[in-house]
Amino acid sequence: MTQPYDPNNVFARILRGEIPCRKVLETEHSLAFHDIGPQAPTHILIIPKGAYIGMDDFTTKASDAEVADFFRAVGEVARMAELVETGYRVLSNCGRNAHQEVQHLHYHVVGGRDLGRMLGKPRD
Repeated sequence: MTQPYDPNNVFARILRGEIPCRKVLETEHSLAFHDIGPQAPTHILIIPKGAYIGMDDFTTKASDAEVADFFRAVGEVARMAELVETGYRVLSNCGRNAHQEVQHLHYHVVGGRDLGRMLGKPRD
């Protein structure tokens, strides 16, 4: 069962201006900013401004305008970070088994080096 949205999660607090961020892009419905613990030379987070926990929640409840804005923001961030030519990864952890740490939908755009294979072989 999905937990209810926590309005005090770190991304909600960033959206309210209570916690600063290094902003990359802001649109009507989305915010992109540098990750504070980057896993690659370029590591940017993109979040919708609405209170959505994960992809299922977002695609079920968000307006068409919010969905379009969010996905366009992902592409714009990759272009702004000059990752298109060399390649990048877009990743979103949704739920317990994916180890989602912040219960607010967010995409990681990572690049700037060879990222290797996406997943290793499954464990027994």
